[in-house]
Amino acid sequence: MVAQRIFENNPIIHLDIGSRVDGFVAHVASFRKIEVLDVRPTEAKVENITFKTADLMKVDNTLLNYCDSLSCLHALEHFGLGRYNDPIQFDGYLDGLNSMYKILKQGGVLYLSVPIGRQRVEFNGQRVFSVRYLLRLFKDKYTINNFSFVDDKGDLHKNVRMNDRDIDRNFDCHYGCGTFEMTKL
Repeated sequence: MVAQRIFENNPIIHLDIGSRVDGFVAHVASFRKIEVLDVRPTEAKVENITFKTADLMKVDNTLLNYCDSLSCLHALEHFGLGRYNDPIQFDGYLDGLNSMYKILKQGGVLYLSVPIGRQRVEFNGQRVFSVRYLLRLFKDKYTINNFSFVDDKGDLHKNVRMNDRDIDRNFDCHYGCGTFEMTKL
């Protein structure tokens, strides 16, 4: 779904942060160049993919206003929990989101997916975010173009309209996957 949107939007520079190389990144690389930042070093050489090691809890000044398209799919929830040898920092996801905001050019598109449900940390594995909390983090920074989610049964719900009832109930997810496509203000 996100790869298809990147194909349709055809950005100048697409940068990915921490998404699976053997899934999403490889899919995008099948039709365009993609740059990947990850806290985990890699020596892999794959056509159309450029790898760089970076800790996104602190942004490198060379990346400020770097790209017009940015993805972070199922990675933000791990920031600061040490699972991938990143530094322990309980609120590292906030620094990660702030870094993504700084990396993305004004008018650029952010594709972000994270677990959704009741807000919690699952012991040193990942965070699960409430939809209401995420919307507060995005306020005054992004316009939400569309929201999709995978529910607890594994069913995909595309381009879902948001309303207060569903937001407060986290779209009835305990451990779903919310995907936001947003434009930086």
